Amino acid sequence: MKSIKAFFKGHPLLSFYALVFAISWGGVLIVAGPGGLPAANKGQYETLLPIAILAMVAGPSVAGILFTGLVYGRAGFREFGSRLIRWRVGARWYAASLLTAPLAFTAVYLVLSLTSSEFLPKILTTGDKASVLLMGIFAGLTAGIFEELGWTGFAVPTLLRRMRYGVLATGLIVGVPGAVWHLLVAFWASGTIAGEFALASYLLDPFLFLVGYRVLMVWVYDRTGSLLVAILMHASLTASSLILGPGVAGVHLM
Repeated sequence: MKSIKAFFKGHPLLSFYALVFAISWGGVLIVAGPGGLPAANKGQYETLLPIAILAMVAGPSVAGILFTGLVYGRAGFREFGSRLIRWRVGARWYAASLLTAPLAFTAVYLVLSLTSSEFLPKILTTGDKASVLLMGIFAGLTAGIFEELGWTGFAVPTLLRRMRYGVLATGLIVGVPGAVWHLLVAFWASGTIAGEFALASYLLDPFLFLVGYRVLMVWVYDRTGSLLVAILMHASLTASSLILGPGVAGVHLM
């Protein structure tokens, strides 16, 4: 037992990522199987989807909390809690965390909409705006809370403070595995909603988009020390992608 704990302390990031993938991918595969969720069976799909999502997001949160205790002990939990409720960081950081994603999405889609109306933000074209907003906010908060308890709760501060990595290196070390973590679900979706050239488009999305945004998130966290702000920044990204993202696929998505 002592040797295992010593290994965890000696290799905290490797151990953290191993547990994240074991919980998330292992849980999803147990729930849905290697073929993915049965989209043809609507009742079964709607029953299994929430369970699969819970299994997926449990990975970072459970691993982050567990390894905070294993590596840093009670002092680590106290520090974790203080970062979680740190809200006095200045208005400019709330603006950066909440507005970066929606402004970027809106600007890009409006420019692309000059070439095709398909690129108009979803919220402008849907007939059920309330449902789109509520679903986007709910999904954003769920992803933001559960994912960032691990990514920013444990991995980012371990790299910045304990291992003395800079913002860019930390963003890449956290961002690339985070992009890989999304690929199981992205691969399933690629065959049904991405259309022609599906796999390539879904590979580009996490590895170019999410990694770059993670570097920006690490920069904001490094300036604020606030896990709460990181949660809001992640929530803003996920919510914006669902609320503003147009219904394009395949080559158009690229």
